[in-house]
Amino acid sequence: MGVPGVRLVRDVGLAAVDYAYAAVADTPVRAVWVAGACPLDEAGATVAVGDYAGQARQVMRNLRTALEGAGASPADVAKTTVYVASSRQADLVEAWEVYRDAMAPHDPPSTLLGVAVLGYADQLVEVEAVAVLPR
Repeated sequence: MGVPGVRLVRDVGLAAVDYAYAAVADTPVRAVWVAGACPLDEAGATVAVGDYAGQARQVMRNLRTALEGAGASPADVAKTTVYVASSRQADLVEAWEVYRDAMAPHDPPSTLLGVAVLGYADQLVEVEAVAVLPR
């Protein structure tokens, strides 16, 4: 899955998880760094206030749009970081499930973090990504 020359590493003697542990770019590539996608609508308003899954869905729509604007797709993503404004593991999992479904079947290495606060009013979820494309 993904760009030719990018190999997702899974079997490294670690616990089985639903994403790759590492991504290796074996050929010259063009890298795309995507700023954290936020749960904002086209007018800049935070959507789905108080709803982790609802915000995660908007975040993933916005991430896809940002990737497409750079000539990439979710299948080109080599690494993500998922931020969730909560200290409750259940909230992190709720956002993660939406993220995972939106990325499927691609499962790049990712870090899931619970954080105290995010940048926009009422924001609960943010996802940043690095994508690689062939030159």
